[in-house]
Amino acid sequence: MRKWLPLIAVCAGSFLFLLDTTVVTVALPRIGADLSASVGQLQWVPDVYTLVLTVLMLAAGSLADRWGPRRTFLAGLVVFGLASLACGFSPDIGMLIAARGVQAIGGAALAVTGFALLVAHYDGRERGTAISVFFAVNGLGAAVGPLAGGVLTEYFGWSAIFFVNVPLVVLTAVFTVFALGRDTPARRGRFDLAGAAWFALGAASLVHGLTLGGEGRWTSPVTVGALVVSVVAFAAFGFVERRPEPLLDLRLFRDGGFTTLVACAAASTLTFAALVYVSLWLQTGRALGPVAAGLELAPLAVASFLTSTLAGRVLHRFPPRVLLGAGVLLGAAGCLLQLGLAVPAGLAVTGIGVGIAGPATGAAIVAAAPPGRAGMAAGILTTTRQFGQTLGVAVLGIAYQAGGLAPVYVVAAGCGGVTGLLALVPRKQARVTT
Repeated sequence: MRKWLPLIAVCAGSFLFLLDTTVVTVALPRIGADLSASVGQLQWVPDVYTLVLTVLMLAAGSLADRWGPRRTFLAGLVVFGLASLACGFSPDIGMLIAARGVQAIGGAALAVTGFALLVAHYDGRERGTAISVFFAVNGLGAAVGPLAGGVLTEYFGWSAIFFVNVPLVVLTAVFTVFALGRDTPARRGRFDLAGAAWFALGAASLVHGLTLGGEGRWTSPVTVGALVVSVVAFAAFGFVERRPEPLLDLRLFRDGGFTTLVACAAASTLTFAALVYVSLWLQTGRALGPVAAGLELAPLAVASFLTSTLAGRVLHRFPPRVLLGAGVLLGAAGCLLQLGLAVPAGLAVTGIGVGIAGPATGAAIVAAAPPGRAGMAAGILTTTRQFGQTLGVAVLGIAYQAGGLAPVYVVAAGCGGVTGLLALVPRKQARVTT
């Protein structure tokens, strides 16, 4: 049992940061009413969290390789806990959005270091089991958020969804100190500050531009300017990453298999992006309360958790592309079922797909990463997933405002279907050494 203590500590931290990606979804109507916030302002409550996660995860992974994953993990817990207090005490929507951004700084550290710690502590079949349990808890954290948020919001108020984090952070930190051994940083050398800055600017500008466009402001100078800045920033990022010790080793993307792997990781997150609008529709279109809306979304959490838990037993039996393709295609099929109003069945099928694709993606990215770059591998994986979800919320928001829930399902199913089919095409796995 002792050998699994690091897994328990890592899963507790990851559960916290992922819970907060979706826990606010059913609380948004109450937050809007209490803080007199518009729909556009409310969209930033989940968006700023996932955006900051996206912007900082690559940097956090690189820092973990140099500073040590255990130190980074504990620092993330402290920041996350303090920011959760600030969220709960927010007197207005501006303060809440700002506090959510700080909360995501801690979440970014928890995200990448958790996966890196698993890679450092487990090998062989034990690593496959650990990765499966890790993704099972991740899926549970993200998918159970609406239900937990519904119960807390309905009976204790929306502030409770943030206050509950504080005792959980304290317990996780204490457990981490005793369960995880001291750090042995794998990398030395200078941190790629230029790469981190250009990536942050590109990601923030792109999501901001898409969000403004979703509000019908495509021709606004601010929208056009944000999109242009994103293109320039990503081009500059690609240029500076050609130097030694990059934040992201771009040589990995020379192989089509790795690129498809990253695309599948992004596509699988559209499921959780869609939950924002499914929750809004359940509470506004069907007049359900927060708890009832959360229960409607529960099949996804249950199916994802059970499937991920069992996936570790078969990871070594199938090529990663088969599991990835099957998982993403099942997620797309679940969206189509929901489009046909078979919402519980569709959520269950989507949950099965998420449960298959998550562990397979993690195992494949670890296999492709250079030796000693577990932090970078975790940064690639978590950044891809969070960037996919952040862009998903923005893009699906455009679809939702244009035609309601149906276009949301169509877009999510279409993206999942295309990437899932591409994943099934045989390609050689990339492997880069440094």
